[in-house]
Amino acid sequence: MNSKELRSLIAQSAAGAKIIVVSNREPWVHERVAGEIKALRPASGMVVGVEPVVRAVEGTWIAHGSGSADRHVSDEKGRIRMPPGTPQYTLRRVWLSRKEEDGYYYGTSNRALWPLCHIAYTRPQFSRADWEIYRSVNRRFCDAVIEEAGSEEAIVFIQDYHLALLPRMLKTARPDLKLIQFWHIPWPNREAFRIMPWGEELLDGLLGNDVLGFHIQYHCINFLDTVASAVEAKIDYEHFRIFRGGRPTYVRPFSISVDFNQIGLDAETPEVRQMSENFLRELGESAVGTRLFVGADRIDYTKGIPERLMAFDLMLKRHPELLAKVTLFQLAAPSRTHVKEYRDLNDALDDMVDEINWRHQTEEWYPIHFLRAHHDYNAVLAGYRMADILVVTSLHDGMNLVAKEFIASRTDGDGLLVLSKYTGCARELDDALQVNPFDLDQLADAFYEAYGMPSEERRQRMARMREKVAKHNVFDWAAQIFEEAGKCLKLESPPM
Repeated sequence: MNSKELRSLIAQSAAGAKIIVVSNREPWVHERVAGEIKALRPASGMVVGVEPVVRAVEGTWIAHGSGSADRHVSDEKGRIRMPPGTPQYTLRRVWLSRKEEDGYYYGTSNRALWPLCHIAYTRPQFSRADWEIYRSVNRRFCDAVIEEAGSEEAIVFIQDYHLALLPRMLKTARPDLKLIQFWHIPWPNREAFRIMPWGEELLDGLLGNDVLGFHIQYHCINFLDTVASAVEAKIDYEHFRIFRGGRPTYVRPFSISVDFNQIGLDAETPEVRQMSENFLRELGESAVGTRLFVGADRIDYTKGIPERLMAFDLMLKRHPELLAKVTLFQLAAPSRTHVKEYRDLNDALDDMVDEINWRHQTEEWYPIHFLRAHHDYNAVLAGYRMADILVVTSLHDGMNLVAKEFIASRTDGDGLLVLSKYTGCARELDDALQVNPFDLDQLADAFYEAYGMPSEERRQRMARMREKVAKHNVFDWAAQIFEEAGKCLKLESPPM
């Protein structure tokens, strides 16, 4: 499916209703850079997946305005037409104070919900003050949605765990709104969720949706089991729906993807070629001709970056003949540095890179180039195109679109993917070298296998993965969601 076909499908199913997307992260950020205002596209799997959809339907996107120049370029309501150059939708920014951002985003969202939902063995931290701010900010988003919807019919497509209370607020204020939410991260099992102090309120918020989507069926099952054990509701396991207050929420798996064709075109632009040349200069002559392992991640404890470094170190210890024949190039975007666990991770990574490089470096070569910066879209595509092997070692990940972006970018048909089996996309991409990132021996062995894999096998694997990602692109994902929502809204009678 392409954008025109998606627009036609949604127009038919929406029957003239407005399409409003709501998320914490905005698809474009305006920042002051060297005295100028620049529009930057943040590194975000959610943005990669959702922006092509809102472009296709020419809708409205409501998000937190976090850029240093966002207010300067927006109107008095926080609105601006986006993207730059070829505006296709309206971005409505919601302004938050530092205190609100700390409590809602850094607090409840990322010190509590993020670790609660990811099995990465980082303990969630719960604060009543943060939860109250989280609630009030969800109310702020609710007011913005109501204002943008006006008196018209609207379908509201809510993104992720930052806005778990929003659906109930919207359904209470406007029962006629059609609400769809996609939860981009894993959903924990009911035993893990039990420790959430405000679990019943959070679940009630999510059950304000008409349709609630997760990446995979396993997360849907976890959610139904959690609701069954935590709140008063009727669970219909046969049809995967939950009745609370007499109305249903349908729970469905929707495997998110990327704009395969557009990424392929973007990867071949002069801007990406220029960025590749810049990276080669950054790497230096000693890295030219080595087998290049590439990582492209936010610096987050769920992404398995320390495990990646330790396994690369272990491979070099076991195979000293690889010295000066392999290089690990890590594009690392700083993230959530207001949270202590993230600051500690940054410091630990610095120490680890220094130690590994000291242990293995020669006079002209060192094994790990760790480039910490907020890399733009072209820079990430350049990293993908340069990679002989792309490494995704997430300890737990709802989907991981980096893997799919990499595959879409490789129009040359080459490249190999080392992929954690604990990503949602591992269920689709069985031609990747799949690994348990907690098992450093297995991971080091996979790196060595990737290094020595013959070109013909590499290309065969990539061809099969490209075929799969091309067949199920982001427009197919969105079409599946809106088609399923249309079916579910016609079937609202409770089970006997």
